[in-house]
Order: sequence, then C-alpha cells, then structure tokens
Amino acid sequence: MASAPQASLPVFYKDLMPLNSRDHASWKGRSTDRAPWLHGFHAIPLTAEEFPQAARNFPIIFSTGPEPVPLALMGLNEGVNVFVDAEGKVQENIYIPAYIRRYPFLLAKLAPESDELSLCFDPTSDLLGENVEGNALFENDQPSEHTKALLGFCEQFEQAGARTQAFVEELKKHNLLMDGEVTIQQEGFEQPFVYRGFQMIDQAKLREMRGDVLRSWNQNGLLALVYAHLFSLDLIREIFGRQLQLGQGPVVAPAA
Repeated sequence: MASAPQASLPVFYKDLMPLNSRDHASWKGRSTDRAPWLHGFHAIPLTAEEFPQAARNFPIIFSTGPEPVPLALMGLNEGVNVFVDAEGKVQENIYIPAYIRRYPFLLAKLAPESDELSLCFDPTSDLLGENVEGNALFENDQPSEHTKALLGFCEQFEQAGARTQAFVEELKKHNLLMDGEVTIQQEGFEQPFVYRGFQMIDQAKLREMRGDVLRSWNQNGLLALVYAHLFSLDLIREIFGRQLQLGQGPVVAPAA
C-alpha cells in the first residue's frame, strides 16, 4: 500500500533552491486554495502530533522498512488521491497535513558535512516568483515578516518530525509494529481486495504491555496517538468506497 519515499528529493519536490536576498530580492509568494502537486500521491507524510486531527479524515499507517514513517492515506492505490479534483481543488472541511501546507518550502542542508539548515524552495512551483502577486519575501535585503513566518513554520515542522521519530522509536522498542493487511469484500466481485505493504500497531501486543509503560504513555500523550492510529484504520473501507465512486478502484474482473 505504501513505502517510505526512496527518491533523493522529498515527495512533491522536483528541485530545490536556497532562498536568498541576492537572487530573490524582488520575489513574492502567494497563497492558494489548490494543490495540483497532490495529484498522483496517495500517501502523505504525517507528524505524530497531527494524528488526532488527521484521524478524522484519513487512515494513518506506517511505511514498511527499518525506518517507518507515519503516513496519511488519501487513496489506497498508487496514483489515486480521492480528496483532490482534476483542477487541484482540495475537498473542503478536511484536515490538511502540515507536509502539504509546507510546500514549496522546506529546511535543508546545503552541504552534507554541515548541521545548519537553510530555507529552500521548489523553483518549479508557481507559488513564488518575481512576477507573482503576493507577499514580498524580502524587504531592504532582509527577510520579510512573511518569510520569517514561513521559516518559523518550517522550523516547527522539523521539531515535530524529531518528536515523531522518537514516537516511532518507542513503538519499535516495544516491538509493536506489525505487517498490516486489509481485506475488503466488494459486492459483485468473487475475490476480495487485499491491501498489504504497510505497517500498523499490533493490538495483541499492545494489550500485553506492562502497566507502568502504559501509564507513562498515558501521561505523556503517546497512548492517545496509538489509539488515534488504530481508530483511523476503520476509514480504509471508506477510502475504498470513494475510489469506486470516482471510478478509480482497482481493476479486477467482476464475478460471473
């Protein structure tokens, strides 16, 4: 169903360029209610602190591999996103993950040996540029208040990412992640649809955990994240139904 991104660039980003006052002094950035870059992406990286809000709209799973990443499923099949229309309009009244809201900006290392992160952007995006109508990115060769706010958001995202990694490490420490499988029997089809290729929390092992660990998780908020993930899995069948309504379900011959 989903695996951690393997490309050298993060999901959505086609290129990266550092933002600086020398090259982008007259550039502006604009906001938008459309996200055409979401087309073709069904699994969006999610920070742990977003679980309670995201769980209302999306199934939350973990990618496969030794370094699992929490993902919000906006579709069950590769290339299918049931929350974005052909023009990039995102469905109203749903939670928009921070990863989506951050685009086209992010913090990145300009040199592998450096620990310093710089504000970068995807130069292929039409959300910023010299001829864009919007907020100035620089004023008097200094970052504008708009750019400072963008930087602050990206910094908060990085911090949330570190906390998410710590949460996943805690799950791994207690061996709570298991290979997931969802079977959906659809009327009119002889064989059920089976989705694999993701990880989920093992409820049997969760029930066997020591009481002192669970009390600690309850106090620091981790237990709420665990249950947000588990409850969200019920939405997998709803996403499947939305795909069928949109004519984007898996192609399988119906029963005779």
